[in-house]
Amino acid sequence: MQSDPGYFGPNSMMWKVNKEITVLFGGARALLMHASHPLIAAGARQTSFYQRDPWKRLIRTLSLQNSVTFGTKEEADDSATRINKLHEVIKGKDKITGKTYDALDHEQLLWVHACLQLSSIFFYEKTVKKLTNEEKNLYHQENMLSAELVLVNREKMPKTHDELKNWVISKSKEKNYLIITDVALDVKEIIGGGPVPRHIKPIWPFIAFTAFHTLPSEFKEVYGIKTTKINKAILFFNLSFLKITRPFLPPFFRLIPPARWAKQRLTKSPDLKFSDKAKL
Repeated sequence: MQSDPGYFGPNSMMWKVNKEITVLFGGARALLMHASHPLIAAGARQTSFYQRDPWKRLIRTLSLQNSVTFGTKEEADDSATRINKLHEVIKGKDKITGKTYDALDHEQLLWVHACLQLSSIFFYEKTVKKLTNEEKNLYHQENMLSAELVLVNREKMPKTHDELKNWVISKSKEKNYLIITDVALDVKEIIGGGPVPRHIKPIWPFIAFTAFHTLPSEFKEVYGIKTTKINKAILFFNLSFLKITRPFLPPFFRLIPPARWAKQRLTKSPDLKFSDKAKL
């Protein structure tokens, strides 16, 4: 297993983007986008994630992304299987919209996938560097495999990153597609300063600030978030500061632990070519 680079490997766009610590900031943004969808919120309400453990949904989503990107194929498959088994029992009638929610429904699965992808790319470009359309589309193509592992129908997915982005924007503009439910309010409160794990408390105010103020306008409207000129200036300064200082930071402060562990695993592998090890 030591030599197994997983589904993507160190030369992939998935590794390039998802290894950055600042890309994790997108997790909080994506969670707000997820919760604003009433049927996604209904599924969360059924499992009571936000009441029992407000961090469980966020950690579960990010853990899946990290294991699929940086884990071995076996680890990626195991993570996806656990998520799929959980999704099998999340279904019912939403008490707010009267519509059916189903965690295995294609559109609902795609919404969760798309919001995380868009947020990851957004923060990578804001804190690391701009990506070309070809790079974003390559990330999108690779990430389609991640989506397939959690039973998203690849044939029904938008074919490019921009098409995926436009799909989210188009859906968010539909009447009552986004609703501020009790779950959405819970998530807003949690992101805004709820019970935060001790180890991330020092940086959480910044993560929360960026999560709220980088949301697309349709989502800001739902959550009642007003971004003033001062907020925009603060946001621009902090994201620019991160981008400027990032190249000077050691890997411990720049790369997420799963990426560093994967690098160590592959560097020790006797089966990996020297040229490939040099790229890690």
